[in-house]
Amino acid sequence: MELNQLDINEIMALIPHRYPMLLLDKIMDMKGDDSAIGIKNVTINEPVFQGHFPGHPVFPGVLILEALGQTAAVTVMAYLKKKSEDCVVYFMSIEQAKFRKLILPGDQVHLHITKKQNRGNVWKYHGEAKVNGVVHAEALLTAMIVDKDKLDKA
Repeated sequence: MELNQLDINEIMALIPHRYPMLLLDKIMDMKGDDSAIGIKNVTINEPVFQGHFPGHPVFPGVLILEALGQTAAVTVMAYLKKKSEDCVVYFMSIEQAKFRKLILPGDQVHLHITKKQNRGNVWKYHGEAKVNGVVHAEALLTAMIVDKDKLDKA
């Protein structure tokens, strides 16, 4: 595996998400914490399609945003050399979300993220979900990385 790519086992070491909420299959073209491309292979076998929508399966926008967020989280965690047992990544905001085209079973989604800002433990990325090079969704995502030993136990 090249240094700028991560396979599924490396992804699972960096974030705690597991089936059915792990929405990444691979990370490619990772450039430090500046940018990366995540891959999500959408299949009809995903449980969300039982109800979204019967007879007309459409991958939900909220899951597209989550996949973009996971791509950014993996990128930052790899850059910081942290593991999922050390930290938790929390969404803080989702801004300027736009859904342009449907994502359907059989699509391979390329999740492009580009860092806009980092201050302390807060990171902001612009994300685009593309299928065959065409933008299907985009958003500005902000998240905070918190060390687990600093979490409020109350």
